[in-house]
Amino acid sequence: MAKSSATRRVQTSSNCSRHKQAIMVRMLVTRPEPDASETAARLSALDIEAVVEPLLSVETLPTTLPDATGFAALAVTSANALRALDARGELGRFTRLPVFTVGDRTAALARRLGFARVTSAGGNVEDLARLLARSGLAGPVLYPAARQLAGDLGKALAPHGIMVITAPVYAMHSATALSAATRQGLDEGEIDAGLFYSRRTAETFAGLAHGLGDKSKLGMLCLSEAVAEPLIAAHFVRVSLADHASEEAMMGLALSFAREQKMGMIH
Repeated sequence: MAKSSATRRVQTSSNCSRHKQAIMVRMLVTRPEPDASETAARLSALDIEAVVEPLLSVETLPTTLPDATGFAALAVTSANALRALDARGELGRFTRLPVFTVGDRTAALARRLGFARVTSAGGNVEDLARLLARSGLAGPVLYPAARQLAGDLGKALAPHGIMVITAPVYAMHSATALSAATRQGLDEGEIDAGLFYSRRTAETFAGLAHGLGDKSKLGMLCLSEAVAEPLIAAHFVRVSLADHASEEAMMGLALSFAREQKMGMIH
């Protein structure tokens, strides 16, 4: 009888061990494609299951662009601007210019697309403005951007005597509904957290998740305080910020959350 009891304890322990190993944290990836799939792949490498639900889609605009002659540099706050120029077949007109990017991943894309002189601010729009202000440029800056601007680069650089010509080359369109699978996953608590890289995406999610019952457990992993504000206003309480505005910092935040979540599941 004692042997049977011991056997049951060993089996229970073994089952518990297998259960611990099987625990998988699921995170909602809300950024537009192709960035969403890239982030999902990085999460998978961290043993985190990604639920890809782009809440914004990108439209390339047919805006007439000025000639590159006379511009001292290109400023880019989103990889979508470079993709839009590439999709329009006009990227080659500007690759001779030095390009200043908001972050390292956008800088890497600029290099892949043929820009030779690339400098990254390694942060947000304010960091980019500071970088441009001390760059010693001897002419105006061309800023291919979204139709709906998240930050006013021209206003930020005006006190420094740097003229910025803003050219809308793409537009972002918000999703009008969550997919049925994502909605069910949120309602049933099967999604542990969401990743948010822009204020617009956070605003869109807050609106679409308005009827969500329990907002206390879902983790909101945000690139910055500005991104987090709409989620806090919508009464999501488990909000965390990346150490700095980069994909690497977001992955670190996701990994930290996943470890904490798994410990909670086990105990």
